Formats: sequence, C-alpha cells, structure tokens
Amino acid sequence: MDNQALGLIEVIGMTGAIEAADVCVKSANVQLIGYELSTGGLVTVKVQGNIGAVKSAIDAAKISASKISQVLATLIIPRPAEGIESMIKTKTSIPENEDSKDFCEIDEKQYINISDAKEMIAASDIVEKTFLKTDDATNDDDGEKKR
Repeated sequence: MDNQALGLIEVIGMTGAIEAADVCVKSANVQLIGYELSTGGLVTVKVQGNIGAVKSAIDAAKISASKISQVLATLIIPRPAEGIESMIKTKTSIPENEDSKDFCEIDEKQYINISDAKEMIAASDIVEKTFLKTDDATNDDDGEKKR
C-alpha cells in the first residue's frame, strides 16, 4: 500500500456506503480502494492516502453517512502491515479503479476477473461437448423440434 494510511467505514446499506465514499473522496485527498459487501446488508468502504487526509475523510464520512444510515464501525490504520494487503484487496472486494472493468459480478457477493470467467466458460463447454450427449435437433420459433 506504499506506506499510505488505510481508512475503513462500515455502514448498513448501499445508500450509506455511497454517501460515505462520496464524502471521503470530496472532503480530503484520498483514493477510493473499493468496497466490500457483507451479510446483513453491511458495506465496508475502503480508502487510502496520507494519515491526515484519511482521518479527515473518515471523520467527515462518519458524520454524513450517519444522517442517512447506521455507521457500525470506523478504522484508521496509519501504516498497514504488508501482510494485510491481501485482506484489503480480496476477490470479493469490488475494486474502484481503472481495472474494475476487468471484473464481473457472479452473484450478489462475489466478483471474478473476466479472463478467469472466460476460462471457466471454455472449460464447461468442453465438458458439456465431451461428456454430455446433446441432441442435434434444434427448436424453431414455436418451440417445436425440427430436424
């Protein structure tokens, strides 16, 4: 994380999370890392920047988001240990950067890299063609089989 501080704010609901993220990036010089969806409608917004900016952003977001949602927790880590980066940038995180176009939603909680998804689809097509018998008949517009 390049010796930048990490800020987290956890709220209930996406509306509160969007408000928190918006206030964070508008109130201080921080970068939005992304957000994490949890069970029960919990959303954690993650930002990074210098310690003063992160503290200011999280404080402002806490006040603003609490007006429309419930803020459950906030956390500021001045110098995150290198080992926790894998916890911050996970496969279930929704990245908010230029690479986010390379991800697609596979269900309401998980995201997958598009190239990984293409490999999975290709593998499932091979399995289907190899091991499953498919009828050569196709359906016409009325749902009737034609040969």
